[in-house]
Amino acid sequence: MDDIAIQLQDSIETKKAVLSTNLGVIRKIADVLVNAFKNNQRLYLIGNGGSAADAQHIAGELVGRFKMNRRPLPAVALTTDTSVITALANDFGYDTCFARQIEALANPGDVILAFSTSGNSKGILSAVQIARDRGAIAIGFTGKDGGLLKDASDICLKIPSDNTPRIQECHITVGHILCSIVEKELFGSVTK
Repeated sequence: MDDIAIQLQDSIETKKAVLSTNLGVIRKIADVLVNAFKNNQRLYLIGNGGSAADAQHIAGELVGRFKMNRRPLPAVALTTDTSVITALANDFGYDTCFARQIEALANPGDVILAFSTSGNSKGILSAVQIARDRGAIAIGFTGKDGGLLKDASDICLKIPSDNTPRIQECHITVGHILCSIVEKELFGSVTK
């Protein structure tokens, strides 16, 4: 089997493992998101590197549309404002970038979706702690053992892999599933 086939097979097997281990967790996360949006709460998404891109992607699907034309949902990727991020990194250190934003913006009942493939990013962990201190619900998206994020989060999706690309592929797949569920439960049938 060549390298392309090996990588595709690994991706398929990782998704099959998610299917067999995480359906209940995904449903629980979907319920939290639907409830939050029904109650006019906000979703804040955070992550570093490729996980920052995943945070932005899911926020875009919720503010814009996933599959249906509907009202925008209040989802904000805290990875996008370079002036805020660089000011905070310069003045307080990079590990405070998300925590300071959460402290400024999050309210009780809001949801924070924190992407960290290792589950051990200091900046992600400090933001999750601030979120929980403020009464927000913290959801972790991580890899195999969940790292420290599994215990820091209210709910943690642990992708059963230690391969970063496979973890990120599953994070975006689950993110799309969540967008689909949110749209269907808040707005009815999918129209596109």
